[in-house]
Amino acid sequence: MPPRRAFGEDELRAVEEVFRHYWAKGVDFGYQGDFETRYTQAFVQYLRVAGFADGVCTGTAALYVATAALQLPEGSHVIVSPITDPGTVNALIFNRLVPVVADSMPDTYNMGLEQFLERVTDRTRAVMVVHATGRPAPVDRIATAARERGIRVIEDVSQAHGALIGDGKVGTFGDIAAFSTVFTKGHATGGCGGVVFTKDRQLFDLARGYADRGKPFSSPEFRGLDPFQFRDPNTFLFPALNLNIDEISCAIGLSTLAKVDRVRERRLAFLRSLGAALRGRSRACRLMGVSENDAPFFQPIFVNPDEIGCTKRDFAVAVAAEGIPLNPHYQYVVCEWPWLKRHLADDYVTRNAIDCRDRSFNLALNENYGEREVDDIATAITKVEAWFSK
Repeated sequence: MPPRRAFGEDELRAVEEVFRHYWAKGVDFGYQGDFETRYTQAFVQYLRVAGFADGVCTGTAALYVATAALQLPEGSHVIVSPITDPGTVNALIFNRLVPVVADSMPDTYNMGLEQFLERVTDRTRAVMVVHATGRPAPVDRIATAARERGIRVIEDVSQAHGALIGDGKVGTFGDIAAFSTVFTKGHATGGCGGVVFTKDRQLFDLARGYADRGKPFSSPEFRGLDPFQFRDPNTFLFPALNLNIDEISCAIGLSTLAKVDRVRERRLAFLRSLGAALRGRSRACRLMGVSENDAPFFQPIFVNPDEIGCTKRDFAVAVAAEGIPLNPHYQYVVCEWPWLKRHLADDYVTRNAIDCRDRSFNLALNENYGEREVDDIATAITKVEAWFSK
């Protein structure tokens, strides 16, 4: 299968530009400099709304900083989606908050409005809405219901760069949003990286403070100063770590951001063809629903157990043995993690999420997959179907 190669000649030139730019200025590059300014401004323009963005070192850091900026009371309950990366719930735990896991809508990985409302109590102060697999969760409806109840909304857009709800891009519906820009994501800043976005200037200043040792970005005295050179801890507001991103990463992000819609369109085109091929050739397998609003990160494929003579996991392992990159059994169901149970509000079991995971495997994909890969995948699946149906 073709490799992705997200970083090419354009990104190499972007890195070289950082060196030349700072050589010409006679200083070494660091962070919160000219390239981060360019990158974050371009990021806001890409989202097509008025707002503010700050680059940070990882997607997990973005989630932590976005949550910290809300300054929720210690012990507050935060509803979280049922299938996600540990970084999502860890961001809550390290902010001394209590995760409350909601279920997914049937046949999806994403929380819906009904599932959110089922878990709301008088202790709920926020909700963390994850757009898993690149499919937008109904955060517009969740945000409306949340605001009616005084509940803050955090969006985790790590897997869904460029996904849409109507004309709005995900990440713009909540109070604050976190994006991962690790090398595997729809657009990337290098090996690691992340972005925090909000339309609220006060939240933005707090987020920057939590990403940079508590610096007082909101104070009139601080604005206009070089934050890298500002070294007066007497004025800092609260304990915080250094979670900044560097200038080279921002230059790479600026380059890949220009390609993110093309990445999305090519992945969608591949999935349209694959869906048609499976409908025509496979008895057992179908894609999880694909919408033109999606920004596919990986693709769940449902397996009908009535059509195969083996377990879903054995079936997926056999398809992988044909050379198809996939995850046969997704282990990212939050309520199942033993280490997390003592941190959760209760022992609620997300049955829809478990059912969806147990009936599917996750196909890896990238924007270089095309018609040849459609045929390779469909051929591998039908070969395994024929083998197990003997």
